Amino acid sequence: MYKGIALLAAASGIAMVAAPAAAQESSPFTGPRIEGIVGYDIVRPGSTVDIDNADDVDQSIEDVTYGVGAGYDFDLGGAVVGVEAEYMKSEASTSYDTTAFTGFGVSNVDAGRDLYLGVRAGVLATPSTLVYAKGGYTNASMDVLASDNVTDIETDANLDGWRVGAGVEQAIGENFFIKGEYRYSNYEEGEFEAPSGLESDRFDVDLDRHQVVVGVGARF
Repeated sequence: MYKGIALLAAASGIAMVAAPAAAQESSPFTGPRIEGIVGYDIVRPGSTVDIDNADDVDQSIEDVTYGVGAGYDFDLGGAVVGVEAEYMKSEASTSYDTTAFTGFGVSNVDAGRDLYLGVRAGVLATPSTLVYAKGGYTNASMDVLASDNVTDIETDANLDGWRVGAGVEQAIGENFFIKGEYRYSNYEEGEFEAPSGLESDRFDVDLDRHQVVVGVGARF
C-alpha cells in the first residue's frame, strides 16, 4: 500500500512539473519566427541640425517602407524576451529637379536600405496578446546623387545608429501572428563610399527616423 502511495505521489509530481513545460511549449510566443513588414517611413534632420523657425521649409523625406524580419522568442511565463533582425527598403527620397539649378551643385537623396539587429521584451496582456518594447543597433544606406548639371556623382552614405520602439503582437492560433509597431531611430556616425569602393573618414551626423509599421508572420 505504501509503495502504491509513493508511486502515485511520484507520478503526481512528474505531472505537475510537466504541465507548465507543456504549456510553455504550446505558447504562441515561443520559438523562431519570420514576418513581412510594411509601413510609413519619415527621415529628417535631428534637433542639432534642423532649421529652427522655418515652418515653410519641409526638411523631411517620407514614403512607404517594406521588408522582412526574423527572430526568436522565449516565453518565460507571463513575460517574453527575444532577439530579432530586419532588412527593410524605403521609397523616401528628395524630389529636386537638378536641371533647375545652374549656379551650384545640388543632390538627390534616396533613403535606400535599412538594417536592424536588436532585442525585445514584453508582457502578456492576454494569453494571445503581447505588449513589448524593443531596442538595438541600426544601419542605413542613403543613396546620394550629386550633380553640377555637367557631371553626376553617385555615392552611398552608410550611417550607424540606435533604435527604440514599442508595439503589440496578436497571436492567431499557435503559428501565425499580426503586429503593429512604432520605432524611432537616430543615426550618429557615417561614412561615404564611392562606386570605386573608396571610403571617406567617419563623420558625425544627427539624423532622425520615425516609422509606423504592421507585420504579418509565422512561427515554427
